[in-house]
Amino acid sequence: MQVRNATPDDIPLIFSFIKKKAEFDRNIGAFNGVLRVTEAKIRQTIFSEIPVAYVLFAETSEREIGFALYGFRYSSFAGQPSIWLDDLYVDEDMRSQGAGAALMSHLAQIAQQHNCTHLAWNADARNTRGLSFYHRLGAEIIEQKGNRCFLTWIPGTKIER
Repeated sequence: MQVRNATPDDIPLIFSFIKKKAEFDRNIGAFNGVLRVTEAKIRQTIFSEIPVAYVLFAETSEREIGFALYGFRYSSFAGQPSIWLDDLYVDEDMRSQGAGAALMSHLAQIAQQHNCTHLAWNADARNTRGLSFYHRLGAEIIEQKGNRCFLTWIPGTKIER
């Protein structure tokens, strides 16, 4: 299992993973909207001179099996950045084989390199498998509004329960 940064050649692959993630979210009732993303928008936003997001892929020797889409936020009060994880998705037939952990481990390294205070994201409460995975990492649900759980994780620390 390898984790790599996306390149402009990966735009169709990024688009396909975003569509798969949207379908997953639709299936659990977490998304019922219309995707407005296009390959052109991905090129313009992720591969511009100043990217607004970044993409990692988990891959085997055969194919890419998962992706993480993230960006940085800055806290003026902390004087440090954090990472906002917008999407984490692993192909259904490859789940529980280490791809999600590899992606999160790579994100933890990026957070450490950039002196980030934490990683944050949200997940749907109906995604029990995902929430269990995040719990094993040491992430904490800091707030829940309806089915939307807001999580934080400080890499390298396991939250005592």
